[in-house]
Amino acid sequence: MEDRIEIVKANITDIEEIGKLYDDVCNYLCEHENYPGWKKGIYPNENDAKDGVDESALYIAKDNNKIVGTVILRHKPEEGYKNVEWAVENNYEKIYVIYTLAVHPNSFGLGIGKKLLDFAEEIARKEGCFSLRLDVVKGNIPAESLYKKCGYKCVGTTSLGYEAYGLPWYNLYEKVL
Repeated sequence: MEDRIEIVKANITDIEEIGKLYDDVCNYLCEHENYPGWKKGIYPNENDAKDGVDESALYIAKDNNKIVGTVILRHKPEEGYKNVEWAVENNYEKIYVIYTLAVHPNSFGLGIGKKLLDFAEEIARKEGCFSLRLDVVKGNIPAESLYKKCGYKCVGTTSLGYEAYGLPWYNLYEKVL
């Protein structure tokens, strides 16, 4: 399965299918342990996909022309990233922040999340970036396990301002390149 995965930049014609993937992930999380705290129609949603495409920052993993995963790469952090000490300087022109790493529930356990992280690292290295950063809701065990397995180090815990959604604490991770 993993050998058939192709990762490409998303375009405007992919937005509806990406929105459906986000809805499917949220539906799955609603019925199981919702580690990331994602909520259908709130985050992530089709508008997040449109923003990612508009910024030329959204990448999709495809298996036989079906979108099975997504990742957004931006050179801008969440405001709360200022609250921790990172391993490298905060020149975000040379740092990618990973947003909205999502894998369709039908593709869980197939290595797609790791493949998306490897792809992000490949792009960052090609562009001469210093590091990759991301945040994860504290207690999101599956995501934190993946990030650690891929060489990310937890640099601290902080609020990102999402207390109203019941998400008070985030662990911030960095992979120095």
